[in-house]
Amino acid sequence: MTLFLHVLMLFLLSGGSAKVVQNFEQECGQFFANGKSPTRFSGSQYRQICQTLNDVHYYATYYDTQNRIPVYSAYKFEGIKKCNRLNKWHTEPQLDDNKAGQNMEFQRISWRYRGLRQALNRDYVKSGFHRGHLAPVYQARSQDCADATFTLTNAAPQYPSFNSGQWWNEEERLAKDLKRQCQHVYIVTGVVPGKTFLDKKIKRVNVPSHFWTAYCCLDHKDRCSHSGGIIGTNDKKSKIRRMTVADLEEELQKVYRTTFRVFR
Repeated sequence: MTLFLHVLMLFLLSGGSAKVVQNFEQECGQFFANGKSPTRFSGSQYRQICQTLNDVHYYATYYDTQNRIPVYSAYKFEGIKKCNRLNKWHTEPQLDDNKAGQNMEFQRISWRYRGLRQALNRDYVKSGFHRGHLAPVYQARSQDCADATFTLTNAAPQYPSFNSGQWWNEEERLAKDLKRQCQHVYIVTGVVPGKTFLDKKIKRVNVPSHFWTAYCCLDHKDRCSHSGGIIGTNDKKSKIRRMTVADLEEELQKVYRTTFRVFR
C-alpha cells in the first residue's frame, strides 16, 4: 500500500493531466519541427506545458518551476496577423493544483496556494522589469493565439529598454524576413537563467541574463533549409548577436552543462 501511494504522488506531481503533460511531443508536437522538441532535462523542477486557452493548444512551453521562468516556448509562425494586445496575464492552474482544469486562467483573489511553482503578477509590481514574452504577440497566428501568449509561464523578467527596443526590433525583423522567405516556419524562443532575482531577499523569480530565439524553415523533404539563431543580453546595453543554430546550441550547452539541441 505504501508503494502504491508513493507512485500515485509521483504521478500527481508530474503534471500528468491534459495541460501540464508528461510528453508534449505527443500532446502538442505540432509546434515542433518534425514533431521533435528541443532538449529537455531530467530535473523534477521542469514542466512541459501545452499552452491551452478555451480548450485549444496554441504553443508549447518548457517551464522551470524553481526559477519560475520558462526555459523556452515553441510555436509555428504563419505570417503577420496584426493582433491586438490583451494586456492581462493568465497563469497555469495545474502547476500548483493538480485538480485544476487544463485552460490557463486569470489570477483570482481566492487562490491561496498559487505561485508555489510559478510567477504571479505581484512578483513584477514595482520590480522595474517587463513581463517579457517568449512566444510573442507580433508573431501569433491568430487573435486567440495572441491572447494565449499573455500567460506568466510564457514570460520572464526583461529590461524595459531591451523588451521595447532591440528585442522588439529583432522580433519584427525576423517576422518580416520569414514571411518573405518561408512557408513552414518553426520558432523556439528561450532565456538563459541569470544570477539575480526580482526580489533579492525572497529569490522567487529569476532574472535571465539573455534572451534567445532560433528558427527553422522546413522544405518539402522536412529539412531545415533556412535557419538561424539570435541571442541578446538582458540589460540596458542589450547586445544582440545573430548566429547559426549550431553556434547558439553551443552557447546553451555551456550554460546548462549538457548537450542542448534546439532542432533535432
